[in-house]
Amino acid sequence: MKPRLSRETIVLGVIAFFVMVGFGVVIPVLPLFIRSFNVGYTEVGAVVSAFALMRFVSSPFVGKLITWGGERTILAIGIAIVAVSSAMVGLAQSYLEVLILRGAGGIGSAMFSISAMSLLLATTPQSMRGRAVGFYQGGFLIGGMAGPAIGGLLAVISLRAPFFFYAGTLVIAGVVGLMFLRPASTAVAGSKPSESVAIPFRVVLSDERFRAACIANFASGWASLGVRSALVPILIVELLHREELWTGIAFAIAAVVQTIALGPAGTFVDKVGRKPAIIGSYALAAAVMLAIPFVGDLWVLIVLLCVFGVASAFMGTAPAAAVGDAAGEKSGQPVAVFSAIADLGAIIGPLAAGALLDAFSYPAAFGSAVVLLAIASVYALRMPRSTATAPTAG
Repeated sequence: MKPRLSRETIVLGVIAFFVMVGFGVVIPVLPLFIRSFNVGYTEVGAVVSAFALMRFVSSPFVGKLITWGGERTILAIGIAIVAVSSAMVGLAQSYLEVLILRGAGGIGSAMFSISAMSLLLATTPQSMRGRAVGFYQGGFLIGGMAGPAIGGLLAVISLRAPFFFYAGTLVIAGVVGLMFLRPASTAVAGSKPSESVAIPFRVVLSDERFRAACIANFASGWASLGVRSALVPILIVELLHREELWTGIAFAIAAVVQTIALGPAGTFVDKVGRKPAIIGSYALAAAVMLAIPFVGDLWVLIVLLCVFGVASAFMGTAPAAAVGDAAGEKSGQPVAVFSAIADLGAIIGPLAAGALLDAFSYPAAFGSAVVLLAIASVYALRMPRSTATAPTAG
């Protein structure tokens, strides 16, 4: 009989969809809304950075909150914080209010994302973790593709409307979570709360699977959220001399390809292994990053972004599955560290890439991502070949 995704995986995928639809609605409108307060582009960047910075700062504490209140509770509280802060942004009357409220939203976002991944890993058998993570990330990707189009329509009505829409989609996500998610201790088939023992974090930290996953996640944050998202739009406009519209088209096509690749990637990660998935996908992503700054044609660039999207499907599933293998069912603190490392890469990446572009060239800027992706691929050689069970405490 073909193994099926757990109820929690399906519910978390639905929640991810509603969260990302709302987030996607807000992202295209946010810079324009901030500019409506008569501030400069630096202030716009500060609001974007505040969200990411507060995610990073709060992430290490979320693991302890999960230990105290459980994944389901912290997930619901995190969604509620983002929902309330988003609605209040829609009512904000000053730039400072927007800055503070978006920072608060970053805290809620960390609570939601870390507890959701921890619950996903805890309630999924080791043999299904790759496919479960792929399904969950598919919810994000599909929601992210639908969101910007809705946001553009709402912006015609009002620059404030998308923030209320975002709050509404978050309320739906929170209600779905409270109604259909079970605590991790009761959602794992055949387990009792007393049987689930947390592996000490020092033991998890010494596991090569966890170390490789963290290095890979840092490289992903730097390359995907940093270099690719920050520099490809500039490259399309300034080097290829195309309109800004083509940036959205190129990213949308790549996102579709990545979504399609998630299913096969999850199956590969579960059946073949985390180690070959990380080695191959990060090496492929490094090769793409190396080629992008030398592209002279838009359609060649789109093909490269699609190849990067295929690699990203593996890059998003294999490291997360490896964290679950190393940490076991109670993975709150390891997932929090794993998430924070990606946020750190996403914060430093755009700044470093921008500085390298100003001082040197596009190849130098993209080269920073090439180096980190290659390091992640090479370090994964240290991982055990099999996806053996997590180490026991003590």
